[in-house]
This record gives sequence, structure tokens and C-alpha cells, in this order.
Amino acid sequence: MNSKVRVRFAPSPTGGLHLGGVRTVLFNYLFAKHHGGDFILRIEDTDQSRFVAGAEKYILDTLAWCGLTPDESPVHGGKFGPYRQSERKVNYKHYADQLIAQGNAYYAFDTAADLEAKRAAVPNFQYSRAHRMEMKNSISLPENEVAELLKNNTPYVIRIKIPDNETIEFVDEIRGTVSFDSNAVDDKVLLKADGMPTYHLAVVVDDHLMEITHAFRGEEWLPSAPVHILLWKYLFGLDLMPKWAHLPLILKPDGNGKLSKRDGERLGFPVFAMDWTDPNTNARTIGFKERGFLPEAFVNLLAMLGWNDGTDKEIFSLEELIAGFSLDRVHKGGAKFDYEKAKWFNQEWIKKMDNESLAELVKPYLVEADIVIHEHSYLVKVIGLIKERCHLLPDFVTQSSFFFGAPSIIDTASIAPKWDVKKQNFFDELSAQYAEKTAAGEITFPALELESAFKELATKHEIKPGELMLPLRIMLVGGKFGPGVFEIIETIELKDATSRIKHCLSILSAN
Repeated sequence: MNSKVRVRFAPSPTGGLHLGGVRTVLFNYLFAKHHGGDFILRIEDTDQSRFVAGAEKYILDTLAWCGLTPDESPVHGGKFGPYRQSERKVNYKHYADQLIAQGNAYYAFDTAADLEAKRAAVPNFQYSRAHRMEMKNSISLPENEVAELLKNNTPYVIRIKIPDNETIEFVDEIRGTVSFDSNAVDDKVLLKADGMPTYHLAVVVDDHLMEITHAFRGEEWLPSAPVHILLWKYLFGLDLMPKWAHLPLILKPDGNGKLSKRDGERLGFPVFAMDWTDPNTNARTIGFKERGFLPEAFVNLLAMLGWNDGTDKEIFSLEELIAGFSLDRVHKGGAKFDYEKAKWFNQEWIKKMDNESLAELVKPYLVEADIVIHEHSYLVKVIGLIKERCHLLPDFVTQSSFFFGAPSIIDTASIAPKWDVKKQNFFDELSAQYAEKTAAGEITFPALELESAFKELATKHEIKPGELMLPLRIMLVGGKFGPGVFEIIETIELKDATSRIKHCLSILSAN
């Protein structure tokens, strides 16, 4: 076995990439990079009936967005190619024939109708030791009949022959020793009638030929482990088998069962990394990227679903994750997905990002909302004022729109109940002061000076400044949100602030 760590992610190109799949990529990637090894992407497309056009490109695009670039893949190449199983078809028949010759596998000539009839007759039918002698295969049939069927090119599959009364076990890097009773395992198909391997044969052969040292996959693959262990034993020897780790499930928010795409649709959050449009139905499933997540935040939150470094630290860059990752800190139990927590991670990464870079990411959302940006430097300044209030990139539209134009809707209903003549007089004089300064060419003032003058005027009118802050905010913004009101005035400048105050006063007077 190769002394250099080599891990792989081997998805089927059948649709969008669930966040659980991306977490499997991440843990493979972190382990490989922590140990100075290689991360391989292998496309397991042997089941052509499930192949979906565009799915392979989607997988590659997702990994690129996350910054988890494979060292070897169908696109990046490498000396262990090809990296699509459909292009490695020539490899598998040889190993299937070897298993037949050793007596560890057999030909099964059962038709689809035969299998359907058996399933109808036997509840919970499994093609295994319990029923294999009742079926049409090279174990149940006389040798000469088998030879005749093969001579006549009768369609067949090759099945593994699971041994009777054996305990099959292995050491999982996360779970410790895991054992299986061979009598509970069915004779899985290894080679299909079209000559293509099933996952079971292909994954073992390819992991061997690609010199994979460690194989990490979701715990839902645990039931397949005994078949794979036997194939390693029969074909290559258990001493060459990669070390395995079965990762905990990502659970629904209530903890009851594995998180699914349907859960996301029901509860209103994404479960795919990026938008996926099914080419057959044209149905679109929204992704974390398009919902407004930063890739750094997405990777960070995935790492925390089933792993921690033993401290209370939660915010990690990819480099920090690589440095700190170890399998002994991966949890055995499932991790509940919490969308509010996911948004918190994104907010933390938004706050960490420099305003210039963030402005480039936010600009497309503003353009889509028909917000006109005259100066990039102005946008950068606005970003700095509001970014701590934004959980997702689209939040910047709501939180910034009033910086680029007066609000079209003003929540005067929140001002009216406590509005009186004293407040009317205060704001009349405030707007007159601002207008006077504007006429004198004084366009803007620092926020602290604006606040000081505001409080002096409030004292003159015998009103507590706190009673005036909400009306001022609504006049400027249209609602009960936004950064500090004096920072807003400093940014939009006195002329705009004056017109917004006067416009709101006219509405209040009319009512």
C-alpha cells in the first residue's frame, strides 16, 4: 500500500450535491491535507440508468466554490486514471472472473420476472444462503447446464457467495471494532448483465488500483461493509484494505432521522450546496451559494457538524481546519442541522470579510434589485456600516437600499401614536438647520458632531433625545432598522437627510 495518504470522494452523477456529501468531501480533504496527502475525485457512473446530464459538472463546480480542489479527477487528471468508472469497465471483468474461479462468486441466470415472482412469494426476500439453491444459478444448477447456458450467451449477473456462519469485522477509525453476522448478508450482484460492475465490486477494485489508503463515507454505507471486506479478502488480502471511517449522519433539526431535500423544502432552507436544476423535470432546488452563503462559512459550518477541536472555538478558516483536523475528534453520533446556526456562521464570516471584497459579492444583488450604484467607494463605505446586521448576502439589499435613494414606504404608523406639536417643532427646526448648512455649502458633518447638535436642539425643545431617535430613524430609513442614525446622515449627506425629514413631516401633518 502507498505510504502517502490518498483519499477519495466517489459520488454518482445523479443530481445535486447534498450538504452531507460535501461534508464527506471536506473530511476527506482535511485528512489528506493534514497528512500531506492527495484528495481524489472519482465519478462512480456505472449505473447508466441513473446518470443525469450535467451532474458531474455540478459536482466539480461545487468543489471549486468550496475551495476543495481535487489533486486528481476527470478534469485535473493524474497517473491513476481514468477517473470515471464507466471508462474503467475493462478492469472489472477480470476480477469478477477471478472470484468465480476461486469459488467466491457465481453466475446467476435469473430473469427479472424470476426475481419478481420470488419476491411476491417470499416476504422480505433476499438472494442469499437461505434461497440461493431455489434460484437459477451456477450453484443450484448442474455443471453441464451452466456450461450450456454460458455457451448460448444466456444473460447473467455475477453474485458474491457470502460464506455461512462467519463473523465479519473490521476496525472503524471512528467507531472502533464493528462486527457482522454473515448469515444476515445477501449475495450482492458484482457484475451486471451489461458487463458493468455494481458499486460493490467497482469501489474495491478502484480503491486498490488507485492505491487509496483511507476511505471515509457516510454511516449509511455500513451495511455494505461486510461485502466489501470479503471482496478485499478474496481479491487483494485484508492487509491492503484501506482504513475505513464511517461518518455520522447529518440529522433533521429535531434529530429524528437523516436530513433530506424534502426536509429543506418543508422547513424553508437549502440542503444542496448550490442551485440544482433537474434537466428532466426542470425543477430547481436552491443551494446555500444562491441563498447568500459565503463558501468559507459553508465549509466552516459543515466542519462543525460532527467534529470539533476539543475547545469552544467555532470559527475556523480552511487552513485552520486542515491544521487541527483529526479523526479522533469526529463524533460517533449524528449531528442535528440548525439553519439559524448556519446563518450565524455566515454572519460571522461576513463580519470578517474586508469591505472591498464584500462589495464585489453584494453588487449583483443590488443591481438585480434595480439599485443604482454611482460610486464604488460609496458602496464600500455603506458595506462597512451595515455588514454586522447581515446574515445572508441578499440582506444587504434591505439593509442598504435607503443609502442609494429615499425609502418608498415610510412606517409613519410607528411614529403617529406619540407624535405631538413639540416633536413637530423640533423636526421643523432640525430640517431648517440642515437646509441652512446645505445652502452654505456645508454638505456633510461627522456623525459625532451631528449627534451633539441634535442633543443640544432636543434640550432646547425640552425633549429627551431618546424620544426623538425612532422618528428620525423612520424618516431616514423608512422603518425600524439600519445602523446609527447619525452615521446614516453623515453618509447620505445633509441635503438628502433634509428632504427625507420634510417629506415625512408632510405625511404626518396630512394625517
